[in-house]
Amino acid sequence: MKRVNYLLSITFMASILLLSCKKIFPTAPEASETLDGPIEGLSPEENKRFLAGDAAFARAFTPATGLGPGFVATSCISCHAGDGKGHPSTSLIRFGQVDGTGNMYLDRGGPQLQNRAIPGFSPEQIPDGAHFSTFLPPANAGLGYLDFVSDADILALADPTDANGDGISGVPNWIDLPAFLNPRPGSVSQNGKYIGRFGKKAAAYNLLHQTVNAYNQDMGIVSTYVPIDPYTGNLLDPEVTNQEVEDLVFYLHTLKAPSPRSIENSSRAKQLFEDVQCAACHLPKMKTGDSPIQALSNQTFYPYTDLLLHDMGPGLDDHYTEGQALTSEWRTPPLWGLGLSPIAQGGSYFLMHDGRARSIEEAILYHGGEAQNSRQLYEALPTSDKELIIRFLKSL
Repeated sequence: MKRVNYLLSITFMASILLLSCKKIFPTAPEASETLDGPIEGLSPEENKRFLAGDAAFARAFTPATGLGPGFVATSCISCHAGDGKGHPSTSLIRFGQVDGTGNMYLDRGGPQLQNRAIPGFSPEQIPDGAHFSTFLPPANAGLGYLDFVSDADILALADPTDANGDGISGVPNWIDLPAFLNPRPGSVSQNGKYIGRFGKKAAAYNLLHQTVNAYNQDMGIVSTYVPIDPYTGNLLDPEVTNQEVEDLVFYLHTLKAPSPRSIENSSRAKQLFEDVQCAACHLPKMKTGDSPIQALSNQTFYPYTDLLLHDMGPGLDDHYTEGQALTSEWRTPPLWGLGLSPIAQGGSYFLMHDGRARSIEEAILYHGGEAQNSRQLYEALPTSDKELIIRFLKSL
């Protein structure tokens, strides 16, 4: 009898503990509330490589493992918490180029300021007279989809002469490829230059280009791809293996796309978004071409970008540029995952290329140049319609 009572007591206590744990420990967030995690359809070997890349993303470098001498951050994750947008405290400063002729300060630390340094060295300073711009780190979700959009599809969206008369004339940023890059199959070139698609000015050709630059310019890490130390200009032995770099690139390729969240009146909200011409640049739908990662091949996705440069007017002209972009031109940023930005940004919004906008509406009101008509159409809406567009943007 005592044994029965003992077992009943144990069972009762276990039930209490289980119920208590549900109250003490938070439940896992819904997939639509996070940006990290792999795309669906990866093989077991690909999932293993995704995890290796995740570890590379989180790795913190020290002076003993290659950090510096000058640097901005010690790891990738320190600028992209949860694979989300960066905060002003993790911003990057680029300087030294005012037109398409190239950077004039490469011998004085350009194109990026290393504003921190390891002991025994001094942080860099912006040279007198150099124009500069502040860039916030972007979210990483869904980048693989963007990497495998064909050049032909991007060019089909371009309208350099505004042939359709809508006041919008998106163009690609034609860039020089570094020696370590081979053009992707089906690439289109113009006078020896290729279409960039990553970065605020679309000055990075693909995710390998973007990643190698981040290792070198953000952390001062030398690789076989870029064997020059950005602080001293010296040729150094690699401080990170090709395998680690390529695993990190695979991780970025295979991060899932943000999942949209449902809202009331979503059809009307989307129609309003199109009526005020937001969709002319923030194109809702794109598709990938062939990819060596099967799960990314020939996929339709919804990033809300056209990957093109647009002249945003004098208010957003920082008098700094990259590639062939004008100083007032910026690549259309993807809007997917916008509503999750505060999670990685300390609970608040920091939007636009430099984080100057503290709300989605404020970001809209900063739009000028080619987007001025769209901004004015938004401003003319009744408050209820404006609020519906904001809810729609937060749901993407």
